[in-house]
Amino acid sequence: MALMITHECINCDVCEPECPNQAISQGEDIFVIDPERCTECVGHFDTPQCVAVCPVDCIPKDPEREETHDQLYAKYLRLTAVS
Repeated sequence: MALMITHECINCDVCEPECPNQAISQGEDIFVIDPERCTECVGHFDTPQCVAVCPVDCIPKDPEREETHDQLYAKYLRLTAVS
């Protein structure tokens, strides 16, 4: 499942550069994660890098976007395919 950033976000900006899929961007009030680009770092790292660096623990799994490891890996392959 994709990750999401909750309103506990303090806009510290440490998560955005850590995302290998460029799924994190500044939203209207807080940073947001594009679920179409989030693979929970599957294919890149063993653990989600944004979660690892978040100082306030505000990046849980999005309960509305359940995806298996295989689905996340397939998304990774699509995102990294060379045209």
